[in-house]
Amino acid sequence: MPIVPIVPIVPIGAAQRAAGHAAEIEATRVGAIIILSSPYYLIAFCAASTLFAPSYMASHDYLKKILTARVYDVARETELERARNLSVRLGNDVWLKREDNQPVFSFKLRGAYNKMAHIDAEALARGVITASAGNHAQGVAFSAARMNVRAIIVVPVTTPQVKVDAVRAHGGPGVEVIQAGESYSDAYAHALRLQAERGLTFVHPFDDPHVIAGQGTVAMEILRQHQGPIHAIFVPIGGGGLAAGVAAYVKAVRPEIRVIGVQTDDSCAMAQSLAAGRRVELSEVGLFSDGTAVKLVGDETFRLCAAHLDGVVTVDTDALCAAIKDVFQDTRSVLEPAGSLAVAGAKAYAQREGLAGKTLVAITSGANMNFDRMRFVAERAEVGEAREAVFAVTLPEERGSFRRFCALIGERNVTEFNYRIADAQTAHIFVGVQIRQRGESDAIAANFAAHGFATVDLTGDELSKQHVRYMVGGRSPLARDERLFRFEFPERPGALMKFLSAMAPEWNISLFHYRNQGADYSSILVGLQVPPADHAAFERFLVALGYPFWEESSNPAYHLFLG
Repeated sequence: MPIVPIVPIVPIGAAQRAAGHAAEIEATRVGAIIILSSPYYLIAFCAASTLFAPSYMASHDYLKKILTARVYDVARETELERARNLSVRLGNDVWLKREDNQPVFSFKLRGAYNKMAHIDAEALARGVITASAGNHAQGVAFSAARMNVRAIIVVPVTTPQVKVDAVRAHGGPGVEVIQAGESYSDAYAHALRLQAERGLTFVHPFDDPHVIAGQGTVAMEILRQHQGPIHAIFVPIGGGGLAAGVAAYVKAVRPEIRVIGVQTDDSCAMAQSLAAGRRVELSEVGLFSDGTAVKLVGDETFRLCAAHLDGVVTVDTDALCAAIKDVFQDTRSVLEPAGSLAVAGAKAYAQREGLAGKTLVAITSGANMNFDRMRFVAERAEVGEAREAVFAVTLPEERGSFRRFCALIGERNVTEFNYRIADAQTAHIFVGVQIRQRGESDAIAANFAAHGFATVDLTGDELSKQHVRYMVGGRSPLARDERLFRFEFPERPGALMKFLSAMAPEWNISLFHYRNQGADYSSILVGLQVPPADHAAFERFLVALGYPFWEESSNPAYHLFLG
């Protein structure tokens, strides 16, 4: 029989919570109803439910820990917010559990404070130490400042500066930050050495029952905030603390709800461990989602996830970038990559399973984003959400071929256009085109090919997206009589094609570079081969063209790298 709360789960007042931290859960039977009560919450269950079956006793142990967790001295109950735009696009009811709105912009504060609240006074007086990829570090620093205890925090050297600065700001003079190693696992090993040397208490970022219980309060809030049917809750996984806590609570209270973990495909230690039936240590991890870059998951988190998790979805970097954009469009908030994992996983899972009309909850776990990463996210989001296709197109190096190719693009919005003359017979163009749905790039490539333009679809090619798009160019011995110009035009659909159509066929285009930056106006760099005898006619053409322009033929950068 599914477990259905008979009465609402209602939080009691802050004063009552403060007075009853150490209290135990009491179970009372009233007819067919079992009532569990704690200083925080009251929950009623059918006595015939599976809650007390032997297979659920581990969940029951964590249910008790979660209900009595000390988190609300520092953390807040975050909103469960409907993602209206994303819901419409996915055809499912998508809700965001906004843990990015915590005081430290991450759920990690819950587990860190709950663990430290259970350390005895003598050990606290000696101080605590932890290792973290950034967000747990902020939680420990914030908690240490609130408790007035000394803390040493070891973070990888790859930790975004925004997180390092936040750790120092939250912790104040009582917190020492040490950067060591390239991943969480490297920082963890260094922290263990310091712990042994200095006699400090280690506050584990995920593999500790009190930390897991603190993170599990996220699930407690979700089930109170949404008491209707929920198909699945999506949880990001690094070391597994949040997933373990959420899964343990959900399977104790609402076992019919699926709990799906989400990892990046280059940092999927939990997925590999669950598949192998044992903990698997990765030799290296991807660092884009730095908050989940963990080589080895915890013993306890693995045990709980193996028992209660319904599965793990893996996603790539482009999917994360697209999810960041999705959340921004619905909330005007910018998540960090790890913070968008659950949203990316929900999208991938819904598409794979063909879900429609289901309620999906994604935990947006953090928003500690380095500002300088946003350019990369914006570039890759279009590909990640199937809004941009990228092609390499071969054109015959003859008059009129460029114009014929542009006519094939038609009214589509061009996002990128790179070309440099390199061969007397053929021209290779790197072009990005805005699309509306996956699979559309195949039709575009087929249309180019049908009109005699050999085409390679580079949309899924990592080398092209990360490097080649920026490297089209260089010196060319064929670029005789070349003059270089920057043109500016208002950025609107079809504007680039209008500009290209206005270019006179008398002068060969030897260089072309354009990238849509999302601004009101765009800049295009164009090289044109103009024999000296044509200079007067060419000057008249520039004036008649009607676009603001600047000649860059004398620019030293042009002569160093292109001319």
